[in-house]
Amino acid sequence: MSISHVFDTYAKTAQGRIIHFDVVLDEKNAAKALGYAKTWLESIGAYDAVVTQENCVFCHSAETPSELLKQIDSQGYAIYKLEGCPK
Repeated sequence: MSISHVFDTYAKTAQGRIIHFDVVLDEKNAAKALGYAKTWLESIGAYDAVVTQENCVFCHSAETPSELLKQIDSQGYAIYKLEGCPK
């Protein structure tokens, strides 16, 4: 059983759109979570989205689903899409 740490994250685009997602890591590290949030936002083309440490906060620890574990193993983090995220 693998336990991961979930950081509840909100970003806001210049157009006012909210992007809500979780950054999932295998370590409880807020600075890394914020960095990965910014990296992911850029990867989806949301270059103007603003995310700060106040909007990327530790939420809880939980057993990691295999889909997210694969993402963590390949890139160091996983993203669990919630609201306003691309499909």
